[in-house]
Amino acid sequence: MPQIELRRKSRLVPASVWLRKHSKNVASQCGQDGLFEKIFEIIGTKNRWCVEFGAYDGKHLSNTWNLIANHGWHGVLIEGSEARFQGLVQNHQGNNVTCLNKYVHYEGDDSLDNLLAATAIPEDFDLLSIDIDGNDWHVWNSLTKYRPRVVCMEFNPTIPNEVYFVQDANPSINQGCSLLAQVELAKSKGYELVVTSSWDGIFVAAEYFPSFGIKDNSVDAMFDPYPYVTHLLQGYDGTFWATGNLKVQWKGIPFQPDELQLLPKSMRRY
Repeated sequence: MPQIELRRKSRLVPASVWLRKHSKNVASQCGQDGLFEKIFEIIGTKNRWCVEFGAYDGKHLSNTWNLIANHGWHGVLIEGSEARFQGLVQNHQGNNVTCLNKYVHYEGDDSLDNLLAATAIPEDFDLLSIDIDGNDWHVWNSLTKYRPRVVCMEFNPTIPNEVYFVQDANPSINQGCSLLAQVELAKSKGYELVVTSSWDGIFVAAEYFPSFGIKDNSVDAMFDPYPYVTHLLQGYDGTFWATGNLKVQWKGIPFQPDELQLLPKSMRRY
């Protein structure tokens, strides 16, 4: 076996990622509860309305449970699975919540614009949380009638910072988008990145960005993807090697570089 050693230096800028120290989980998975509390401490709340989809059962790994249940926010929570939706309704009994049993689409009657239009939510609601493990980019891209003040959206952390990737607009696949693609979409819609969690980008409307004192919110300054990235190498003879993250990330299955060979050994010659 060749000698392979991954040597890297993070390009994170400490002054750019200061919000991370406020990470805290009440029901969230990656510190979002604490991040939202700090963000709204800085920019204030306007109407205390939030939207989350897929909302699961409204509490498990929820980005909005803490705001609704503990801080009295109103919410529109959307979940496509019938079984999970029943749990969502039950968990939010007595809360100021509109629950919708829908799969959010990026066009047609079930676009986010159209689903929200059937509710009482204001156009400039405070928080939008998007986590559907696939078409997240396409759904946010399709949103035109509403302008939430803060947006939290999942990205695929296995994709290097310098790669622009957006999966096909297809509800049947789950691949996601890169942080770079997410940031470029956000900027086109008038938002700026203020913090990342393990796999969420959190953005504020551009007019609030100066309040955070972040001079450099470039992708490299804000996120270090290397714990998640697989580096694929090619020899002159057509042999492939890999280093870095040697597992199928979302399945937790390890793999060996020998499993990545495209050519039989007899053809791996220079």
